[in-house]
Amino acid sequence: MDSLFYSGFVTIIGRPNVGKSSLMNALIGEKIAIVSNRPQTTRNRIMGVLTQENRQIVFLDTPGIHQPRTKLGEYMMQSVQHAMDGMDCVMMIADVTDVTEKDLEIARDICEHQKVPAVLALNKIDLIKPEMILTATSRFAGCGFQDIVPVSAKTHAGLPELMNVLFKYLPEGPRYFPDDMITDQPERILCAEIIREKALRHLRDEVPHGIGVEILKIEKLSDSLTEIHATIYCEREAHKGIIIGKHGSMLQTIGSEARADIEKLLATHVNLQLWVKIRNDWRNNPSDLKNLGYESKSL
Repeated sequence: MDSLFYSGFVTIIGRPNVGKSSLMNALIGEKIAIVSNRPQTTRNRIMGVLTQENRQIVFLDTPGIHQPRTKLGEYMMQSVQHAMDGMDCVMMIADVTDVTEKDLEIARDICEHQKVPAVLALNKIDLIKPEMILTATSRFAGCGFQDIVPVSAKTHAGLPELMNVLFKYLPEGPRYFPDDMITDQPERILCAEIIREKALRHLRDEVPHGIGVEILKIEKLSDSLTEIHATIYCEREAHKGIIIGKHGSMLQTIGSEARADIEKLLATHVNLQLWVKIRNDWRNNPSDLKNLGYESKSL
């Protein structure tokens, strides 16, 4: 029996809204990255760890590749570049229902410039007819991927095949993280991201990118109760009213849904207190970005 241990780092990249976070969550088997149908949901590099018997994959989920327009956008693209350092494999995710020229540009750049195996996961195959998969696959035929695997993060179709492909590129290496560790994100960041996810889900199109969440306090009052105070920041007075909603209804909805997920995360009852404040142009303010968890030396 093979007693060697295999481990490695796999960076996940792709356009915004192709299902990168959904796919990583599905591979890990736990929700460690927030999911939304809004582009650019992921702002930080998020690490997920999958350990199976004699092997361990460390996934690095990155923000969707886009042209940055704010310092927050610059930070997001820097996190993509940093996630490419020291990897053992790069996995590009593309939406099989919407293959664009930008996808092909990213694919060619990966295969041409990266010196490690490149794998393409064609996500969302549950939304198309099987015969259409071949058409989408053929568009990437000349890019140079070692493997192309059709998958569905939603139904988990193709995930075993994708895992087998990724595992074959793992070098012999150490157990980087304990078996029970699935992410490097601290509870404070996870709680803030859960709240932001619920806000993204319910708010209008013009609000989400201007939303930031700061956890002011996490206090464990007992073995069965945790109190959390958090502030949702927006950039305009009009947005504040939308987030709060009529008679506080929207804020109550966001808080109720966030509390349910946070209780699962912390395994305790949660008293969640939310406030909404205006912080003008925070996405271009290095100090605000640092306070909200987006930190980079070059900002």
